Amino acid sequence: MTTTTWPVDPRRIADPFGERAPLALSRRYGLLGATFDFLSDSPELLALVDAAYGGLPAHELDGPTLRVELRMAEDDAAFTAEPPRPRMLGGAGLVGATVDARNLVIVQPEAGRAVVQLSRSMLGFGYHARYELIEFAVFQLAARTQGLVALHAGCVGLDGVGALLMGVSGAGKSTLTLHAALQGLDFLTEDGSFVEPRTLRATGVANFLHLRFDALAWIDDAAVRARAQASPVIRRRSGVEKFELDLRGGWVRLAAQPLRLRHLVFASSEPGRAGALLRALSTDELLERLHGDQAYAMGQPGWPAFVQGCRQLHGWVLARGAHPAEGAAALRSLLMG
Repeated sequence: MTTTTWPVDPRRIADPFGERAPLALSRRYGLLGATFDFLSDSPELLALVDAAYGGLPAHELDGPTLRVELRMAEDDAAFTAEPPRPRMLGGAGLVGATVDARNLVIVQPEAGRAVVQLSRSMLGFGYHARYELIEFAVFQLAARTQGLVALHAGCVGLDGVGALLMGVSGAGKSTLTLHAALQGLDFLTEDGSFVEPRTLRATGVANFLHLRFDALAWIDDAAVRARAQASPVIRRRSGVEKFELDLRGGWVRLAAQPLRLRHLVFASSEPGRAGALLRALSTDELLERLHGDQAYAMGQPGWPAFVQGCRQLHGWVLARGAHPAEGAAALRSLLMG
């Protein structure tokens, strides 16, 4: 009998998990009140980080320095279609998400660290890699290490004062926030707001705004419409395709610092009368709508303090105008008052 001995890579014996593989490349960005150090063994992976976070104002909340390692998987199996939807996991002080054995993220909030592993095939799906894995690490680290309440809400502001924008899907929040920015308001975030529950200061990542194709009909400025049409098209897991409009470069105002919340606005799909789109809410109505709108946030440790702070906010329902610019004007008048 002949026995064949296969060669063994001694590096694999000494470091079977690849955890000591050198990460010679790095980036540092101020995000969501914290300082993020991104380290990688791959320029392609750092390019995804630069695309997501380059050119953003660094919001300061006296947060910690956090570390995200980005590692390229050694072997690969090409995706024949869109990558599978990530599966959430957690336990023993860890949270994470996994697409498959090569594409996953693991976050250890107590240590302020995360590791993201991506395959070369995943690089062909940059939107999913950024939003479902890299952004997962950033959002979870920022929120959990600083005690921020993560909300599915947009936010715009003026002179340091902010208005949170909530509402059901299809209420036109993205189009509304774009028109608010076009009218000179500070853009904080399209749909991911992070709030210090005791001070009610809100931060977010103002990199992109995602517009449905039919929203172009409401953009009267030819230059802005052309900018949107020239933007990459992303495909949501729902199958809806949208333009990914990059807000950086100085063509709109991005909030330079976290905004102090004063208003909580619920966008409605119901039509309203011109000049009377806003309806004030009582405190009880505000809190009822807030609980109905933020199922995920309700399970976070800072939720009770946030709700208590919201009792001091002004609550509003914003009806749909004949043109999104009317809703944006209503928000502007609210923030100027």
